Amino acid sequence: MLSKNQIKLISSLQKKKFRDTHQLFVAEGDKLVMDLLSSGVKAAFLIYTKEWQNQFTLGDQYEIENKIESELSQIKKISSLKTPSQVVGVFRIPEHEIDKQEIENSLSIVLDDVQDPGNLGTIIRIADWFGIKHIFCSQNTVDLYNPKVIQASMGAIARIKLSYTSLDALFSEYQKPGFPVYGTFLEGETIYNSKLSNKGFIVMGNEGKGISDSIKEMVSHKLFIPNFPADQDTSESLNVSVATAIICSEFRRLEF
Repeated sequence: MLSKNQIKLISSLQKKKFRDTHQLFVAEGDKLVMDLLSSGVKAAFLIYTKEWQNQFTLGDQYEIENKIESELSQIKKISSLKTPSQVVGVFRIPEHEIDKQEIENSLSIVLDDVQDPGNLGTIIRIADWFGIKHIFCSQNTVDLYNPKVIQASMGAIARIKLSYTSLDALFSEYQKPGFPVYGTFLEGETIYNSKLSNKGFIVMGNEGKGISDSIKEMVSHKLFIPNFPADQDTSESLNVSVATAIICSEFRRLEF
């Protein structure tokens, strides 16, 4: 059973300052928890019901420091979901090393102050689907380990290396001929007519403001996703995660 101190600790991880202090985050649900374990992410605690344990085998291949069988009533006390799962994992935040050569020879997504947790989680899933291994975020982008981001990512966080950094410094470090920086704009070139590279940065902006003025200056290739038909009034803009999916799909389509 969970102790009062464990409940207090796990509940505190809903807030970023405690996730940073303890270097822990919470994941809930069968698929999400098992994907993280299978990807080698270390679990400080795995809390589950007897019914869940009867369905899943926890072998020695998983790194789990503490296994705790508990009642669903106790799991509800630590869950952020309206309908709690029968399993909750408290994982250690992994450390990632950035391989500069890998970045210079592949596509990476750059997020400029994306605020919505669902958008970030979905973008992580999109990157995972399209084989993009690195995401760089501005310091003001929503926290990766926000519970809503974790749930929306559906386990893709285990396969994506995401870093928070100064975007000015990032672009300066990788600025060189033959390494393009793409961004989406209403005045950009139609993406379906653009010559796209298999390496570079794809910059996606804030939900309301788009790409910030200081970052616009760093973009070498402005792209536009056209509405259809062009002479008809449509929605003002696309959701940032939807736009990311369209752009990544177009980059990958050209590789077939």
